[in-house]
Amino acid sequence: MTTVVGEELDPRLLEHRRELTGYCYRMLGSAFDADDAVQETMVRAWRGLAAFEGRSALRSWLYRIATNVCLDQLSGRQRRALPMDLSGSPWKPVEASLSARRPAEAWVEPVLDRRVVAEDADPAEQAVQRESVRLAFVAALQHLPPRQRAVLLLRDVLRWKADEVATLLETTVASVNSALQRARATLAALDGELQTQPLDDDARDLLDRYVDAFERYDIDAFVALLHEDATQHMPPFEMWLRGRDDIGAWMLGPGGGCRGSKVLLTEANGAPAVAQWRPLEGGGHTPWALHVLEVRAGRVAHISSFLDLDNDLFARLGLPAHPPA
Repeated sequence: MTTVVGEELDPRLLEHRRELTGYCYRMLGSAFDADDAVQETMVRAWRGLAAFEGRSALRSWLYRIATNVCLDQLSGRQRRALPMDLSGSPWKPVEASLSARRPAEAWVEPVLDRRVVAEDADPAEQAVQRESVRLAFVAALQHLPPRQRAVLLLRDVLRWKADEVATLLETTVASVNSALQRARATLAALDGELQTQPLDDDARDLLDRYVDAFERYDIDAFVALLHEDATQHMPPFEMWLRGRDDIGAWMLGPGGGCRGSKVLLTEANGAPAVAQWRPLEGGGHTPWALHVLEVRAGRVAHISSFLDLDNDLFARLGLPAHPPA
């Protein structure tokens, strides 16, 4: 794919980069694939801008290009998933939980909020943007056929009118409405509907205690912050854990190498997240995992731990190679 340096692009195109990244991420389930899709969208728009001038709204035209790029990328692909979406039970015993691993393209991948949430949007719009990149919602979207996925995002997240979506997809309003109805029914069956869940002061205090307990590696204090039936999964491994006892056993067993880690509280997928650097034997720390947390009723209900086993996750997400001093 041809690379276009940002400074070469018309500023009018660059204004839409963040929202297009969010749209492509929801469509593709991968921040890295979304970057490629937005780059390809910008290349096509850059090449066609002179011929386009005045034909329609620039934003609508860019979404048409981005949608076609995403549909091309999705053609023939297996859907991305999270370990808990796969059939079967949690891996037992805990000590054997690393027995199955899948390639990166098998999993829904995380995205940092700053890449897809507009800082200057009003609070209500920011809430929708954050909720619509929640891991559970993005994973549920992957169950939809690609065109249904596009229809639902354009109608329910971006709030386009049915006739606007029909024009973009070169179809009829009746077809758009039918696709939207089927998509909503599928998400409802998967408990994947949009539900805004803002963090309150109690939740922020919980996060501070979570970070403190993790850095001290006080597992008793750590598991006390979890719901009794809390769950955790760790892509790229298929394993997942249920219950704070199993999570605590994991951290004191196979996960014991995380003792002495440095962490940084951040935001990813519309939720609080913790970037973790694990200690090296010879000193210093190395990128290890991004943990995306689901907080419910004053405790942590779920932890999605994306492990940086291939030493490129942090770099691709834009996280630093070394923990803050």
